[in-house]
Amino acid sequence: MKKGFTLIELLIVIALLGALAVGLLAALDPFEQLKKGTDTGTRNTVSEIHGAVVRYFAIKNNMPWCPSGTGGAGCTASFATANLNQAPMSTAITEIVQTGELKSDFTSLASSNLDKIFVSGDLDTVTVCFKPLSKSFQKDSNTKYNQNGTDATGCKSQTVGAGGTDCYWCVQ
Repeated sequence: MKKGFTLIELLIVIALLGALAVGLLAALDPFEQLKKGTDTGTRNTVSEIHGAVVRYFAIKNNMPWCPSGTGGAGCTASFATANLNQAPMSTAITEIVQTGELKSDFTSLASSNLDKIFVSGDLDTVTVCFKPLSKSFQKDSNTKYNQNGTDATGCKSQTVGAGGTDCYWCVQ
């Protein structure tokens, strides 16, 4: 008599392993993990821009979207929300790079995120926001703002269950 497994036994084991693999993929949700990684990179860029604007203000005593050397005098650049590819932020990023607060290749390194990041500011304040894609960032307690950094209501981070609207994660 030969020892070994029958074809039926092998098929049952293969089917069980396949079911476990499908269950593991469903639990990990690789697309959600990719979104979370993208959101983490965007959040880091948002924090980097906010910090660079604050440092620029500390050095120059005016915001980068104000005329250079005026110390804020004559600056009426209180602006609504603009992404980093729109004026006045596109020229402000150039100004920040020239002072050394951002790397010279910042725009090429962050090019995939520039349209996703929104900035609003005035003479002495700045708010930098982005709209998260991943469920975990949408449920984050800091995801509670409108695009311009004002408090929003009904955000996914403020509601229980599947309800709520997409809001923005901001640094102020």
